[in-house]
Amino acid sequence: MFIEAAVFIIGLILLVKGADLFVGGGSGLASRFGIAPALIGFTVVAFGTSLPELVVSANAALTGSPEIATGNIIGSNIANIALVLAICGILHPKMLNPRDPHNSGIGIQIQLMLAATALFCILAWSGTLSSIAGAVFLIAFILILRLLWKKGGADEIRTETKGYLDYLMTAGGIAAVIIGAQLVVNSAVVIATALGVSAFVIGMTLVAVGTSLPELATSVVAIARGQGGLSVGNLLGSNIFNLLFVMGIIALITPVPIDARGDLLAMALFSAAAIPITLAGEKLTRTISAIILIGYCIYIGVLAGII
Repeated sequence: MFIEAAVFIIGLILLVKGADLFVGGGSGLASRFGIAPALIGFTVVAFGTSLPELVVSANAALTGSPEIATGNIIGSNIANIALVLAICGILHPKMLNPRDPHNSGIGIQIQLMLAATALFCILAWSGTLSSIAGAVFLIAFILILRLLWKKGGADEIRTETKGYLDYLMTAGGIAAVIIGAQLVVNSAVVIATALGVSAFVIGMTLVAVGTSLPELATSVVAIARGQGGLSVGNLLGSNIFNLLFVMGIIALITPVPIDARGDLLAMALFSAAAIPITLAGEKLTRTISAIILIGYCIYIGVLAGII
């Protein structure tokens, strides 16, 4: 237990330091190419922090457990908004304002994230995601990327750039965050099992939330460094990446059963919460974020049979 606790702490340190490097490098790249940080967060950073979901879900599908992949993706998307974005809204609501020049593009990104969520729910409502659905997801993903890069405006506020060191910081940050997340999840599972926590509770909380740890670490660090656009863009982009790219690939590999329609509705509702969190005034944003975070805790409690 002592060794696992030490591994857990090391993982957290890697997460925090990796997120710091990631945000610094991503901000530098945004300034280097004259691209709004929100767009960098929506693409480069979001893809990097979604790698755990991709790895975990693809492995589950290839080993004959596509339902685990589905649960991981739906749970992670809910956590990204109801947990991570809500925490950011509580910590620094002013940084989430889409009218801030640093946050250029957040409005259209929220619309695209909600559109991707609606597309996923519509195709999943039949109970199975086929290879045709997977192809549709991947096509929609490519179209969204093309649209964003065409509409992505220049950053009105320049941030510090460190030249080619930005690339190393971003790559190093991605590596540290992914390794840190893996250490945290693995050690937490061992600790929880040793304490007698059921496998169901571990799966519904640690797997979904665990693969969202990179988003949490990166977004909180971005908020602390005044990069609200990078933080929100990371979460919105990660949700689209999970639904369209990850699930698109998995559906092409094998048919994916969808039995939890209630969880699909929960994902849609929690995803829609991104609107009031980012568009409300500073004081109201903190209150709304707290309510959504409490709602998420209740939702997890109901799933786990605690409530």
